[in-house]
Amino acid sequence: MANGGPVMHGYPHLETVRSAITALYKRLSYDTVHTFATSVAPADVAFCDQDDLHMGAQRIAHELVRHYHLPDARMIVSFREMEHAASVELAAGPEYFIELNDRFRTHRRDIGAALAHEIMHVYLHRLDLSFPGTRDNEILTDTAATYLGAGWLLLDAYREDAASSQKLGYLTPEEFGYVLAKRSLAFGEAPETWFTSAQAYTAYTKGLAQARRDEQQPPLTAAGWAGRRRYAKDRRSAQDHGTRGSVPVGPYAFSAEGPQGRDGLRVAFPCPTCHQRIRVPVRGRVRARCGLCRTVLECDT
Repeated sequence: MANGGPVMHGYPHLETVRSAITALYKRLSYDTVHTFATSVAPADVAFCDQDDLHMGAQRIAHELVRHYHLPDARMIVSFREMEHAASVELAAGPEYFIELNDRFRTHRRDIGAALAHEIMHVYLHRLDLSFPGTRDNEILTDTAATYLGAGWLLLDAYREDAASSQKLGYLTPEEFGYVLAKRSLAFGEAPETWFTSAQAYTAYTKGLAQARRDEQQPPLTAAGWAGRRRYAKDRRSAQDHGTRGSVPVGPYAFSAEGPQGRDGLRVAFPCPTCHQRIRVPVRGRVRARCGLCRTVLECDT
């Protein structure tokens, strides 16, 4: 939790974020991911100053448990002085104890954001899905919470001006915006109206631009002129040296198939939705379907 300190910006964790999205699709399946097609509604996690602190926190926790499809999990929420925003005890269940930083006693509108992250820890724990190392595992948690419809709260908790700052989670604001944009493109949502923080909205628009760039990389037909020209040059080089095996170039990689490359050239590239690698033959216009997220891709190989 950045509380008055500097906030990191940009995309320093982008590859881990993309790996987290792939891991979600692999562990949950396309059908299960799409059961989260509707995000948590702002009204369901709103917290008025007149609400009782503990009852309000329990109400929001219950709503997030319902959203994450954890009907047999009970969250016991308390508050204490601590360095981090929150923590959760990952026991066998069905009861889980969540502690929130005392700061949230007076910053109640951000309680939903803190709980969205901690209850996602419970969800991933039950899935037995984790990344090695604390840093990458926390990035997985932020990514999963956002992609499965509750992490927009974490982005909305980001506020920064000349005198103060606040940010929850391990992702940068732009990375939160990127994951939220990936979700929005996949499910057809428009979260722009949910933000109460102007800085969060700006971070979302930057993340959306980054997410759209994923859809404009060759060999996808939506690639721009410069990308198509670079791809054509790299393809010629791969054809000239195809018998030497794989030729990695940027986000895509060429390889010659079969003995002496007799089966022709193929190109591998990341799916712009789930980032699973897709391999297709190099033979002009090709329509590919990602086996993981079922996205149909128009390619010019």
